[in-house]
Amino acid sequence: MKSTLIHHFLEQSASRFPDKCALVHEDVRATYRQINSQANHLARFFIESGVAPGDRIVLLLENGLEYVVAYYATLKAGAVVVPMNTELKPDGLIPLLKELEPKFLVPARKFERVLRAVDFSQTAVRSIIVNQPKLSLNQDVEVVDWGNVVSADDAPDLGLAISDSSLGSIIYTSGSTGKPKGVMLTHRNIVANTNSIIEYLELTENDIQMVVLPFFYVMGKSLLNTHFAVGGRVVINNKFAYPATVINQMIEEEVTGFSGVPSTYAYLLHRSPFADAREKLPFLRYCSQAGGHLDSTTKQKLLQVLPSHTHMFVMYGATEASARLSYVEPHRLSEKIDSIGRAIPGVSLKVLDKKGKELDVGQVGEIVACGENIMQGYWKDSQSTNAALSAHGYHTGDLGYRDQDGYFFVEGRKDNQLKVGGHRVNTQEIEDALISTQMVVEAVVLGFSDELLGTKLSAVAVPLDENCSSQQIIEKCASTLARYKLPGEIKFLKSLPKNANGKVDRNQCLKFFQNQ
Repeated sequence: MKSTLIHHFLEQSASRFPDKCALVHEDVRATYRQINSQANHLARFFIESGVAPGDRIVLLLENGLEYVVAYYATLKAGAVVVPMNTELKPDGLIPLLKELEPKFLVPARKFERVLRAVDFSQTAVRSIIVNQPKLSLNQDVEVVDWGNVVSADDAPDLGLAISDSSLGSIIYTSGSTGKPKGVMLTHRNIVANTNSIIEYLELTENDIQMVVLPFFYVMGKSLLNTHFAVGGRVVINNKFAYPATVINQMIEEEVTGFSGVPSTYAYLLHRSPFADAREKLPFLRYCSQAGGHLDSTTKQKLLQVLPSHTHMFVMYGATEASARLSYVEPHRLSEKIDSIGRAIPGVSLKVLDKKGKELDVGQVGEIVACGENIMQGYWKDSQSTNAALSAHGYHTGDLGYRDQDGYFFVEGRKDNQLKVGGHRVNTQEIEDALISTQMVVEAVVLGFSDELLGTKLSAVAVPLDENCSSQQIIEKCASTLARYKLPGEIKFLKSLPKNANGKVDRNQCLKFFQNQ
């Protein structure tokens, strides 16, 4: 039977593979039957507690069994699941709770201190469910023990009549360059994208995915849904700060798939024993990368380091697209090393000029996407919705072009274009040049106001060798970059500041210069 709702992925795999291990996390090994029954118990509790279709339920949970159960339980109850960045502080969480007006909040116990700083009388939250709570809010909020609700007993599926056009999830963008926006995704959006990813990755019930990306991040969510849809297994490791432990677990669990963002692979290559482990990964069928631009130097190194049988999928997408828009087939990656690939099944991509006219091969414009996976808009933000969605589709904000073979190339974001001494400069090109020196692990180029040049370029980078100097790097870049593209200075850090989803936080990088 074809899945039409997100929670059907879990329910159908629980029917097909009830006693198969679906999730591994530290000492926990949970079967599809166990996860589905726990989700059914929790869904019934939500409904009995007054949760109605369309109500929001907020999750403040790290990757683990509780997250997976709460995620699918919310959907089974006809509610809208809103996973939150687990690094949110009270001043970031409170406005989102006011904006969402959720009835229920499901946090991990470790976030109780954050919740004590929240004035729940200013929100719609009336119930919090937490595992073994120590929480004492002294407010008009009921605190429920997870263990009193979610039992090990079998519980049948609820089978609520839910339309696939119903809102299934609100996922907030990282907000690294502005206020986070709540992306509204329906069941149909997420199911369509999940099926497309399964098709081009050729996922089956034999696949075992190592998950180091948070489930609240759209790419992490896609790893969960795709593997539960085919009856595969997810292995959760929340300790990527210690990559050797991740690699060891990949070997022990005979992992077939690994996925990461650019910084994930930069650190696997330069700060882990990944290269030495290649002979111990005979089951690793593929690796996939999305979540931002990965420079060609790092891609080429990955192709050299990965086991010969391992396919590398470079992908492109957005939260607004339920995850994925395009990919490069592994057999063409060397040939199309700088490309974001072709549209995935069910998606169409075009390059448009400012008037909405489609541009010819090689002409640069904005990449615009259409498909069943495209969001409904931003939660309570019509202005941003109207800017992102038009009759042409979803405007990605990325500037690029397509070649004669139908492959797309991104040249940078519209909001990353800087004007230096009268010249248009794309920071992505400069960042790639810095990394291509093979003297830095990762780098970010920033622009600052300058009376003479209009904008002065500066960079922060992670050096590969502590003994190299910024001048040596700039001199090496001078052989490939015009003088006006060279950073005036490079500051070194041990690691670049990241969002919880692993993307570089440009705002924090800016603050590093402002605090000097």
